[in-house]
Amino acid sequence: MRRADRLFQIVQYLRGGRLVRARQLSEWLEVSERTIYRDVADLQASGVPVEGAAGVGYLLRDGYDLPPLMFTRDEIVALLAGARLIRAWGGAAMARAAEEAMIKIDAVLPEKIRVKQNEVEIHAFAPEMTPQTRAHLDFLEAAADSRKRLAIAYSDAQGDPTDRIVRPLGLWFWGKVWTLVGWCELRQDFRMFRVDRMSDIRETGDRFEPEPGKTLKDFYLAMEQEGYPQHGA
Repeated sequence: MRRADRLFQIVQYLRGGRLVRARQLSEWLEVSERTIYRDVADLQASGVPVEGAAGVGYLLRDGYDLPPLMFTRDEIVALLAGARLIRAWGGAAMARAAEEAMIKIDAVLPEKIRVKQNEVEIHAFAPEMTPQTRAHLDFLEAAADSRKRLAIAYSDAQGDPTDRIVRPLGLWFWGKVWTLVGWCELRQDFRMFRVDRMSDIRETGDRFEPEPGKTLKDFYLAMEQEGYPQHGA
């Protein structure tokens, strides 16, 4: 664990006005008590209101808020790369949100660690992405979030059309293809539907509640036991 992360964790453990001994902190963070004493002293010297002493324990005075978290250059590069990937391969709303997030992050970063976007030579292009696919991704993500049952007009790998009622559970990205993970009411099983094979998606007008055996957690368990489910079969 990086020292900065350890200092952050110490502050979290001391929240709520509880008294915590150095021995307990050292066990939680897997470091020596001497390291805890040094870290606490550094926090106190930097203005964090930690009270207490070695052999007694420490607590954090009520009302203290952590300063905004800062990113390393590598973390900023990763965020920029991720935003560009979403801009290229995500839904239209996803792409706009990624751009807005990067603008907000850039606005609060200190000048010394700010990374200009033109300094990051990581780019992504997706000529295969159509406006319809982008719109479908946004629609499916919102439906999964609000647990709205969907009617989907779909074509399988052979091009045969089928209509399904699906409980949308989540979206998976496979490099160039997005799939919807869902519970198919027709097959009474999990299925994965390629988003680019959907010709129409509509809300059925009702919501679904999580049921044992039909949740995303159950899907993951089924994958571990039986492998990937069929694509829309």
